Amino acid sequence: MKKNISILAGALALLLTTGCSTDWLDVKNPTGEPLEEYYTNEKTLNEALNAAYDPIHWPDWGLSQYNALNIDAEIMGDDFWVGGSGPDDMANWHKIFNYSADENNTLQSLWTVDYSGVKRCNDLIKYAGWVDMDEAVKAKMVAQARLLRVYYYNMLWHYWGNIPFYLENLSSPYTAPQISADEVYAQLIVELENIIAENKLPLRWDDANCGRMSQAVAYMIYAEMVMYQNDKERYGKALDYMKALISSSDYELAADYSTIFKEEGEWSKESIWEINYEDANNLRGWSSPLATGGTVLPTLIAPNSWPGGDGFNSGADGWGFMPVRTETYNMFAEGDVRRAATIWDVHGVTYTERYQDTHYWLEKYRPYSANNADAGYDNNLNYNNNLRVYRYSEVLLNAAELALAVGQTAGAEDWLNAVHKRAGLTDHVALSLDNIKQERHLEFVGEGKRYWDLVRWGDAATVLVPDNYGYRTKAWTSNKKYLPIHINELDSDKDLVQNNY
Repeated sequence: MKKNISILAGALALLLTTGCSTDWLDVKNPTGEPLEEYYTNEKTLNEALNAAYDPIHWPDWGLSQYNALNIDAEIMGDDFWVGGSGPDDMANWHKIFNYSADENNTLQSLWTVDYSGVKRCNDLIKYAGWVDMDEAVKAKMVAQARLLRVYYYNMLWHYWGNIPFYLENLSSPYTAPQISADEVYAQLIVELENIIAENKLPLRWDDANCGRMSQAVAYMIYAEMVMYQNDKERYGKALDYMKALISSSDYELAADYSTIFKEEGEWSKESIWEINYEDANNLRGWSSPLATGGTVLPTLIAPNSWPGGDGFNSGADGWGFMPVRTETYNMFAEGDVRRAATIWDVHGVTYTERYQDTHYWLEKYRPYSANNADAGYDNNLNYNNNLRVYRYSEVLLNAAELALAVGQTAGAEDWLNAVHKRAGLTDHVALSLDNIKQERHLEFVGEGKRYWDLVRWGDAATVLVPDNYGYRTKAWTSNKKYLPIHINELDSDKDLVQNNY
């Protein structure tokens, strides 16, 4: 296990307050020196780069809201319920699940997190011009910041679409023109193409630097954005990037699917990018959520009042969010090893059942007491489970889908079947969009991919419909593609136009 790009504690981590205030946008050096006199060497520029990475860790809990990235996406799909103690527990999640979000019930802290990341990336890019250091090292640092900025904007674009967009930090009154989702894409994809063409980043970093932005991450974001936009003119280029990863010796499928999400499986050759979390020497606590430490995700998705056993100690905390639907468990074929590696079946165990409980929970990020044993305090906030963002299996399935779309199918059926057979299934599947869709569904349960796939395939309106349990009573429609902007943001910028949700 390697967790080297971690959360930056201290003054640099505390440049942000609430979404309404803009005081945090005025950067002041805590030493009192002018910024131009502080950011003059590699050490201080690296501090700015660490600060730019820092917000990738914040969404699971911070700024008074839980926004674990896989939960935010999965609750809009068809594999999980929301759970918790009831419909008023994380009411915004329940409303988003039922396509009833509003200006008071949306993912408000995620907006602030991502714009904080954008702001810090812009800072690094600006400061780099002041620093006298090795130009090749500086170029790598700037490329990381530029790609991180694309990552933050990619999330904003996925969730809200029509957003303020800027590549240089703002001055008073700290507002930027809001542009359409298509305009955001048009600007962002060109920036990403430029980053890729400059080729300043390695395809894979060494073990001492795992967690940094890499050329492989750029390829994955590119394919994700192009496919979500259905930008068929760029499918060929996206396919070339996937082929570059396939032909590389840096990445490959893990032989055993069940090991991928274990602690020992972190940063295996299957991993393109993970967000690192660490339980040892944590500074993160309920009074300091943005400091160095672990993740609360396993606590969020664990059964409540667990009696002990199965690696989870008696009395360990679990809040019962995101129970797996029974239908999700049943969709796996007999012999598919992904079912047991994906779903924790606790039928027969007595614990405190919460809302929408099915006795199926997400195995991939389930809590093991060993995974927060080294936390000095607030253990339920400090599990060391890394969040897997991009895996090599997605490279293969992206490549198969893109190849089919552009009519360059040589090797594509093999890529599809490599994922299928790694799951322990011996039958051979033909190359077709339906089979690719099915394989993606089975492969990425709980990883925050499914909802976006349904939207980009045009399947959301027919799949995301009222259920037979009375939980989801509304159907997804095209105006649900982008979430409402929170009232605080609308109040702070009167020129912002609310999404038609």
